[in-house]
Amino acid sequence: MLIRDIEETNWKYGFDPWHRPVEELLEFGIINVDKPKGPTSHQVTSWVKHMLGARKAGHSGTLDPKVTGVLPIAINSATKVVQALLKSGKEYVGVMHLHGDVPLHELKEIVGQFEGEILQVPPVKSSVKRRARKRRVYYFKILEVNGRDVLFRTAVQAGTYIRKLCHDIGVALGIGAHMRELRRTRAGPFTERTCVKLHELKEAWEYYRETGNDELLRKVIRPVEDAVALLPKVYIKDSAVNSICYGANLGVGGVSKVEENVKQGELVAVMSLKGELVALGIALMDADEMAKLWEGEAVDIERVIMKKDVYPKTW
Repeated sequence: MLIRDIEETNWKYGFDPWHRPVEELLEFGIINVDKPKGPTSHQVTSWVKHMLGARKAGHSGTLDPKVTGVLPIAINSATKVVQALLKSGKEYVGVMHLHGDVPLHELKEIVGQFEGEILQVPPVKSSVKRRARKRRVYYFKILEVNGRDVLFRTAVQAGTYIRKLCHDIGVALGIGAHMRELRRTRAGPFTERTCVKLHELKEAWEYYRETGNDELLRKVIRPVEDAVALLPKVYIKDSAVNSICYGANLGVGGVSKVEENVKQGELVAVMSLKGELVALGIALMDADEMAKLWEGEAVDIERVIMKKDVYPKTW
């Protein structure tokens, strides 16, 4: 962390994200749903929306009906961060079924060729144009082989189709293959560790409605700040917060501190000194410049998350 200006926050304004009033949590919340096999991602999102009486809801990355696992669903104002989540990397555990026998060493050799940057044509049943696209497979690890079934774990760039990846590995092997089972274990910063079943969300919501006790609800609804856990962050002074909420870009004078990994041209999270997500934007300079320069714009604000007038006007 690079310090530009040592600044104290005024606790009369805003909230520590983990101690927001439950009404604010429901406005700026994300549920990391453990999607069951059967329904589509859209159906699960719709159920969550109606269950909580939310105005709107959006999910991060579609899962096929037969695929289970991590499906972060943002509600109400938190839906503004969904686009950032869609670009995050994903991790899966699955079973690939081979259509013929192949020596283990050959299987490992071919699988190794699918790590790194690959060209992939989306499957016929997809929502994008079927043309070759560059995608990155960070790793594809064979965990176990049982006959023709291969248990694997893979981490990939957003937009990589695992079903097509299994198919292409089968083609390269010369015997064919298909994806038999798949579970998503991570989507960006969200992992299985914080997943909740739909019935757990329902129970927590009904308990809150009946008793007014929000203890269970806080365990299943996470603050919107969780969605930007992996993004580089710029922390701003209280005096700069409301001007950004009204549409201004962030000038260097409003910066209090900045993480060292902030790079010009990359997406960053603009945070209050209480750790609240104020906005998303593109860094206009590197971290060291933000910490040292006395004039200029630091971040081009693309998406304001916080409501107006949470902090006082200073202009």
